[in-house]
Amino acid sequence: MTLALDLEDLHVGWPGQDELFALANLRLEKGQSLFISGSSGSGKTSLLSVLSGVVVARKGRCQVLGHDFTALAATARDQVRGESLGIIFQQFNLLGFMSVLDNVLMPTRLFARRNEDACRLHGSALKQAQSLLEQLGVDPQFWGQAAHQLSVGQQQRVAAARAFMGQPSLVLADEPTSALDDLHRDRFLELLASVGGQARASLVVVSHDQRLADRFDQRLVLGRSAWASE
Repeated sequence: MTLALDLEDLHVGWPGQDELFALANLRLEKGQSLFISGSSGSGKTSLLSVLSGVVVARKGRCQVLGHDFTALAATARDQVRGESLGIIFQQFNLLGFMSVLDNVLMPTRLFARRNEDACRLHGSALKQAQSLLEQLGVDPQFWGQAAHQLSVGQQQRVAAARAFMGQPSLVLADEPTSALDDLHRDRFLELLASVGGQARASLVVVSHDQRLADRFDQRLVLGRSAWASE
């Protein structure tokens, strides 16, 4: 069975800078969830950049959904990311002038495979977008509004719906609850896990909040020169 993540002897650092950390090994099965934590500057977001194929590790094996990201060219990594990964950015990265529905539909408009999967499983990309927004608690009255008119919490849910469009096999989320209070944080994580489970997607969440760790199948704690997992 192809793993969602298969990492070994992975060394991560930005060009011209000291190494941030090294991972001895990490394996995540399809459908499982992983929680990554660590202090500020420990490399959490940098690791997500490696897992998404934006940055190449300095050394080691980095297989994502069976693709060797250390060997693939940048254009090939871009293709894998667009077709098979969903990403929830810390700042959401919504197009503020576009409507909520148009933001959610973006992956299926940019990548034919995402659109084909949405149509095959849900009848149309629009039906999947509407279903995801409903599951994530975004009221239909907001679907036609420009994204910048929504509250932070609503924008966060829209960003999550966009990430799950077209049945991605792996969803990466960078500090997805940083702007939420405890009640809304817990509710959002429950929704995220529920949508991820229905989509049979693997979920990787980066956060500084260790209180969230027990919700995940695996946990990884990053340091500047060492790592530990449970």
